[in-house]
Amino acid sequence: MRLTGLCLALIASLLVAEPAFAARISRDEAVVRAQKATGGGRVLAIDKIERNGQEVYRVKVLTAKGEIRVVLVDGDTGAVE
Repeated sequence: MRLTGLCLALIASLLVAEPAFAARISRDEAVVRAQKATGGGRVLAIDKIERNGQEVYRVKVLTAKGEIRVVLVDGDTGAVE
């Protein structure tokens, strides 16, 4: 009986645990940071990818100069590459 309770507790903790691939910043915040990094512009696409075990937003921006830039925004810290 005690083993059953322990198993149920373990299952319950797994169900409420935060997913390993959950972002700390939102998709909208990643867009804002990418736009600031490129001096404004129009976002063409945004994807959530995994890079070196970390969640990263890949944001494709069309700049005011007509250039297409790809900006990587760290999903945990919001740091821009």
